[in-house]
Amino acid sequence: MRKFAFITSLTIIVVLALTMYWKYFFTYSEGYRAGLLQKISFKGNIFKTYEGEMILSSVQSNTNVAIASEKFFFSVTDKAVALQLEKVQGESVVVHYTEKNGTLPWKGESTYFVDSLKVNLSPAAGHGFH
Repeated sequence: MRKFAFITSLTIIVVLALTMYWKYFFTYSEGYRAGLLQKISFKGNIFKTYEGEMILSSVQSNTNVAIASEKFFFSVTDKAVALQLEKVQGESVVVHYTEKNGTLPWKGESTYFVDSLKVNLSPAAGHGFH
């Protein structure tokens, strides 16, 4: 009976550990998103986290105004990256993100975590990224 209890307990612990890893630490996807950085803020009731939002436009008018767009909400865990983002609010940027299956309250509100960025200079000016 003691051996059965030990094996059952061990199995439950392993399953819980694997579930926690899959839900909060496993990277489901990663990639890049380009758009207009609309907002970056430091907020939260108990755990303060950096949260941001970008406007991703899919159709541009001839006056370079986004017609069809969606918002991309993300969290930032690295303060240095958050400070870089604060400096470029209102500009077109490309961010690298990783997506998790879930989030912990002290890591952020979103399952998307931005870890780096590039500022996209005006394509009309013939510039790339810096």
